[in-house]
Order: sequence, then structure tokens, then C-alpha cells
Amino acid sequence: MKLNKYIFATLITSTTLFLGSCSDFLDRSPQGQFTEDDNPNALVNGKIYNVYTMMRNYNVTAGPPAFAIHCFRSEDSEKGSIASDGSDVAEMYDDFVYTPTNGLLGAYWGQNYAIIYQCNEILDAIAEKETAGQTETEDIINKGEASFFRAYCYFNLVRAFGEVPLVTYKINDASEANIPKTTADKIYEQIDKDLKTAEESLPETWSSEYTGRLTWGAARSLHARTYMMRNDWNNMYTASTDVIKKGLYNLKTPYNEIFTDDGENNGGSIFELQCTATAALPQSTVIGSQFCEVQGVRGAGQWDLGWGWHMATEYMAQADSDPITPENTNEPYGESPVSPAIGAYFNKKAYTDPALRKEYTNKGFWVNIRLIRYADVLLMGAESANEKGIPGEAIDYLEQVRARARGTNTNILPKVTTTDQGELREAIRHERRVELGLEFDRFYDLVRWGIAKEVLHAAGKTNYQDKNALLPLPQTEIDKSKGVLVQNPDYQ
Repeated sequence: MKLNKYIFATLITSTTLFLGSCSDFLDRSPQGQFTEDDNPNALVNGKIYNVYTMMRNYNVTAGPPAFAIHCFRSEDSEKGSIASDGSDVAEMYDDFVYTPTNGLLGAYWGQNYAIIYQCNEILDAIAEKETAGQTETEDIINKGEASFFRAYCYFNLVRAFGEVPLVTYKINDASEANIPKTTADKIYEQIDKDLKTAEESLPETWSSEYTGRLTWGAARSLHARTYMMRNDWNNMYTASTDVIKKGLYNLKTPYNEIFTDDGENNGGSIFELQCTATAALPQSTVIGSQFCEVQGVRGAGQWDLGWGWHMATEYMAQADSDPITPENTNEPYGESPVSPAIGAYFNKKAYTDPALRKEYTNKGFWVNIRLIRYADVLLMGAESANEKGIPGEAIDYLEQVRARARGTNTNILPKVTTTDQGELREAIRHERRVELGLEFDRFYDLVRWGIAKEVLHAAGKTNYQDKNALLPLPQTEIDKSKGVLVQNPDYQ
């Protein structure tokens, strides 16, 4: 497993590898960035591999900017750590005291657009080859990958900020990107277009040396998620059930193993970013990430595993049918860590193997980042089927998820049998909450269901108002635009 991860992590940072040859992967080492003087095929391939590296970045998936924007705003997650560590982040995101000058906003915005611009360059280069009649098989795949990642990042931005600038061309001068905001509807139109391209271009599976590369299933599942955010039940149902009916994925891996090293790239993993460590690069963000370091137990000695950010709240603990405590944080590895600094609920989905800590570092740079799981797709299928008035199908998809969580303990999680749409809706919503707890979508679920104010106020987050569904645009970006980019109206 670690060998394959190293192969792919090395692959995505190399400037010279191409899809037709993989015999020398282990001889390669990270080579840095690319220039226009590189061989055209290698340049396109190298840039798309580099996008995978960019996706592991601290600002978009692995650090406080990502956790604050995706997670801290829900009732189930909080900043964590100690009070003096990032107090401005706790106030702004936990307590909804948004300020456009907060640095995390600009970091998240900037990394999403950096990925988008790299994808634009890739797609521009492929378009030139298409015009010249020189398209090759790998160009089609690369086009699908670039289209997927551009859609992924625009989905990040439209959910977080609403209207943002839509740039779909190669930027040769910074001024070319200084354009007004585009409506959310137009951004979703582009997302739909890009994901359709990805679905048509990507393979259903890869051979083992390419574990972690994008597939048709990843594109179709992300498309279902974008329809979900729009409460587009018909398209959400079609996209999610397309994935379900393909039979490519399963829930055979027990829940408590999914987020361990042995659970990486399991049958229920649709897309996860590959991370690894080596003796020479134990804490490298080139082949690994800070995902576990940021969320790891904040302690001392053997329990100095990270910063203690992104922790579960008491509300999350109460919602889970398998009660969590500070002591059972790393139960699958037989440990019971208790931080001397914080007696709270650390994220059980940021596991680090004690054996690998001794081999590399306590910080867990080798742990993969799970972005799309099959259980999520089943719950999207369940929700859309219920909203379309197909309760039997909704119950079937819901039961598959509950059965895996239930395991052999028949005394918990009884099968949901109600066909009442409202009761079934609540059951599905609850299952999303506990199955996907401390992952990236809870706050956005509350927003799209129209219950964010009700739920957050009940959880004590009484500062939340309707305007807080969207963030203010980063003030740094508004200043750079010299008046072209206009702040969201509720924050002026």
C-alpha cells in the first residue's frame, strides 16, 4: 500500500513522466514546477499531476482555512485547540463574527483560484492540440482531470461566497483575471459543463500503480453533490443512482477501519488524495499533507500529535449512537490518548498509526485525505429518492449505510421502516450527520435544508443570521481589483 502511494505521489510531482510509461517511477523524485520549454506532452501531464499536489494544500483541504470554512460553522465542529491559539478564527467562524480581513478567507480563495488557473492552462494546451489534430489518449484523460478539479474548486467557491469571478481561460497577465463577479447560476452552469466533460473523459477504474487518480465515479459523485446543494432532486437522483447501479463500490470495510491506514483506498473510497512519507521526507507537503498534524491530539511527549484543531462538539457526541469520549479517540490502534492541554473530542477521522509515528514523525503526513465516499453517494440516493416519492428505494439505500455501521451488534441502529416522507427525511438527515461527522458538508447541509438558523441557535450559536450562509469576499481581493470586485451586499 505504501509503495503504491509513493509511486503515485512521486508521479504527480514529476515533470517528465507520461502515461505510456511507468517502469521508472521509483527512480523519480519531486522535480518542482514546470516551464513552457518542457515537452508539450510532459508539460500537460506534469501540470495535471501537480494539481493533485495542489489539492493537498493546507489552504484548501488540509489546514485551518479549509476546516474553518467547511466545518467550524456547523454545530458539530469547533476550532478546538486552546483559547489563545487562533482566537480570531474561533470568533469569526465558530461565532459567526465574519470580517473580510480575516487571513483564512484570502488563503482559501487564493488556493482555489490557483488550482483553477492551473486547470485553465492545461485545458488551453489540450485545446491547442485538438485544433491541430494532435489529440492523444492521455489528452482526453487529462482534460477530464482538469475539468473535474476546476469544477471542484468552483463548487468550493460558490458554496462559500456565492457570486465569484468566473475565469475559464489561460491567464497571461494578472489584469486578465480582474473581472466582476458572476451569478451563482452561471457558475453552476460551468460546473455542470466541466463535470459532464469529466464524466465523458475519465475511466471507471485504474490499475494499481495509478491508485488515487480520478475516475468516472468521482466525477459523477461530485456532480450529484453539486445537484444536492441546489436541492435538484431529479438530477441528484439520476447522478447518485448512476454511481450506485454501476456496482463499482461497496461498504465492506468496517466503519472503524475506514480512516486507518489499512482502510485507505478501500471499496467505499471514490476519491481520496494520496499522501505518504518516506525516511528522507517524513514531513513533506510535496508527497504528504498536514491534514493529521492540524487535527492531531494536542499534548506532550508521545501525545504531541498535532495542533488539536477541528474538534467535535458535545452536540456531535450526543448525536452519535456510538458515544465518543476523549479517551477513545484512537481506539482502532488500541490507544486511549488524553491530552493534558485539552479534555475534549479529537477528530477520530484523523488517525495516525503508532508504528508509523515511530518510523516517520508524530504528525501523520502520510495519511490520505478522503474526499468522496460511497456512503455519501448512497445517502444522496436515499435523500433524492425520498424527495421524489420513492420511499422503498430510499429505505434500501439508507439501510445499506446503517447496516455497515451496525455491524454485528443487532441491538443498535434498527432498520428504518417508515414510509412517511417527513419521518424518512429526518432519518436520512440524521444518518448524514453521524455517518459524515466532521467531514466537509454539515454546515452546507443545514443551509440547503433551510434549517441553519434553527439548528445553530438551538446549539448556542445565536450569532448566526441568514446572511452568514455566505462569507464576505476577502478584502485583499477587493483591494487588488481596484473596484472591479464588489463586496457581498450584507457585508458592505
